[in-house]
Amino acid sequence: MIRIDPDQEPRDDRETDEDGVKVPIDVPEVTGDSEQEPELDEEAMVEAAIRAGEQAAEEDMNNDLERCRAERDELYQRLEEATDQVDAAKQEAKDAIDRMARLQADWENFRRRVRQEREVERERAAEKLVLGLLPVLDDMERAVDHARQSDEQSDQYYQFVDGVLQVHDKMLGVLEREGVEVIDPKGEPFEPLSHQAVGREENTEVYDETVAQVYQRGYRMGGKVIRSAMVTVTYGGPKRPVEDETANEA
Repeated sequence: MIRIDPDQEPRDDRETDEDGVKVPIDVPEVTGDSEQEPELDEEAMVEAAIRAGEQAAEEDMNNDLERCRAERDELYQRLEEATDQVDAAKQEAKDAIDRMARLQADWENFRRRVRQEREVERERAAEKLVLGLLPVLDDMERAVDHARQSDEQSDQYYQFVDGVLQVHDKMLGVLEREGVEVIDPKGEPFEPLSHQAVGREENTEVYDETVAQVYQRGYRMGGKVIRSAMVTVTYGGPKRPVEDETANEA
């Protein structure tokens, strides 16, 4: 709607031509429906655009932040799962190492036990063989002792005795190479662990409990007495000094 100032002179809607004649011109009629909204100025438009951009940027940033948080949570979860898997793998490796160590120890114990059993079996077999040969040695020794007490003086007789002695010594050498030791304790202190007393003899000139005679020699194999020596022991003599007994035990 057009407002008319009362102090303003009336506007002539006619146009003057060259001859001074007034010519009417068309003036568009203004109605109330043709009123227009005032346009926004440039500064307001810039501010509105800035606010819209800031809002869009904030929304994008919030969306990115939410997405980053979701990715972070997922990565944390995957990290926890991976950590659990690593811990489980470490525990399995530790258990495997422990099992391997136990198996290695069991294997070493088995090998040592088998080796010991084989050694014991070998010693038993050797001991059984030696025990079977000892009576042969005893017979040879008795035959030689009997021959020495005989009145026979011929050369053939002495050659026979020497031959028996050589066979005896050779067999005894073989046994010694296998770890067999002869126990011939004549004149030594009586040892109950390796001597078997079969008689007593009174003798005041030697220490008490001294081996007087050896009826049958004993044998030791691998530090073990496989046969005790059969001896006679003296009595009636002075007591043996403590130093001698200690040295004998050592």
